[in-house]
Amino acid sequence: MPDDVRNAGSTHLERKEVISHMRKILALLAAAALMAFAAPAFAANPFMDVPMNHWAYGAIGQLAASGIVNGYPDGTYKGNQPMTRYEMATLVARGLAVVDMNKASKQDVEMLKKLVVEFKDELNALGVQVDRIDRRVALLEENIGGWKIYGELRFDAKFGKNYQGTGGSTYVEGKNEFDLDRYRLFLKKQIDANTSFTTRIGRDENNTDRLAWELYYVETVLPWDVELTAGLFEFDWEDDAGLYDAYNDDAWIGDLTTKGFYAKKALGMADMILTVNRDDTEDGVDDSFIYGARFDFNLNETFRFALSGLATTYDNLDDSNWHVLYADFTVNVTPNIAFRGAYYTEKHDANTDARQATGEDAPDAWKAILDVKQEALGFTGLWVEYGKIGRGFEMNAHAYDYVGMSSLMDDTYGTRVLANRDYDETTILYVRASQKWNDTWGTFQRYFAADFARDGVDDTTNVTLGVEYQLSPAISFELTYDKVDWGQGGAMTDDDSLVRLRTLVTF
Repeated sequence: MPDDVRNAGSTHLERKEVISHMRKILALLAAAALMAFAAPAFAANPFMDVPMNHWAYGAIGQLAASGIVNGYPDGTYKGNQPMTRYEMATLVARGLAVVDMNKASKQDVEMLKKLVVEFKDELNALGVQVDRIDRRVALLEENIGGWKIYGELRFDAKFGKNYQGTGGSTYVEGKNEFDLDRYRLFLKKQIDANTSFTTRIGRDENNTDRLAWELYYVETVLPWDVELTAGLFEFDWEDDAGLYDAYNDDAWIGDLTTKGFYAKKALGMADMILTVNRDDTEDGVDDSFIYGARFDFNLNETFRFALSGLATTYDNLDDSNWHVLYADFTVNVTPNIAFRGAYYTEKHDANTDARQATGEDAPDAWKAILDVKQEALGFTGLWVEYGKIGRGFEMNAHAYDYVGMSSLMDDTYGTRVLANRDYDETTILYVRASQKWNDTWGTFQRYFAADFARDGVDDTTNVTLGVEYQLSPAISFELTYDKVDWGQGGAMTDDDSLVRLRTLVTF
């Protein structure tokens, strides 16, 4: 048999197979309409040629009520008349508007994909954007089955060498400690093509033996393609810009968990972000609003920069209001080499004489980063970070705490702390080298130093050596040796060291 005849026959059979599924897809659409709309079980049928005792009376009525079928101008349904390709394409387009992931099986989604391919030309002729339908079907396929559940567990076994009196070492509560450092369970529901709900359950910070609802938020798309997040959520602009290393553990002034609204709008080469949030405390004294704005300009693949601002205004503590403005940039020298930097300036409303005399009511800070991937050097990846923190600059309490930065902090102020209250300036140097040997094994080395600009206080230095083992895609282990020298004249006078075995499970 000639190839063209064989191919023609094969195409004919494939089309027959697709057309043979039309009745099934109509039944699917009818079922979707029955579940998607709170209409009576037997909606009034508007078509004069469909009698009440017909087997499809109720289903056709529901399809008409949901707008999937309209019938003919003379008020008839003409169910016995062969359906044209344009009529079938119209049903496919309308049906996709009501079928979502919890109302369709994998077989049904496969059928929808075939129908979209078969009626692509007709759908285009009707003005329906097939690429949007393709994305819609892909969304159905990805989220089929309703809820998605995923999570992580991080368990640390810590063995400290030094025991500093009754307080233990700076690493652990005592000399040694087994710590279920993190356990998180995410539940996500894709409500429709534009809207999803996500929640996260984790450890209660006030009682580590109990669980707490850490996050719960809705993400949706408003008119003019504005992306909106509402609820209790996290945002971290410094992480988005690559301004801190994953091993650093935290941002300088970001990484916020807050309740409120977060709106993002793409404007050509720029992304505009506005956020309004509320922090309500148990006693009501520290209740506050948190406002934020960010304009991120992606000029090309080589260069981007952003301007950001955050402000906390208290209901009852006007002298505690806090504002920060900062600019950050990225220069991608090559796909594997990037140079980044940021400059921060703060404004504190605690205008005491002491703060005004030292300039602490308007402190500043800056950092510069060289990020080199292992693909560039071959044998290792490299992160080099250098920065200066001005006197009185308030920053996240957990920045660098993984590598000894806690020696700079006065934790009086909670999550934001006043670094360098007694020092004119502190210089930070952080270097990490990491080697990925194969899909299973990796190693890394870190060095951190804080240079205090104050007589009688020596530098704080920290060295870390680590080995990583990937047992499976879901389970990994990390063994590290960490040693910190606090110097002399500060709050800590003895050295500390730690051996830590971390087990990380993701699912």
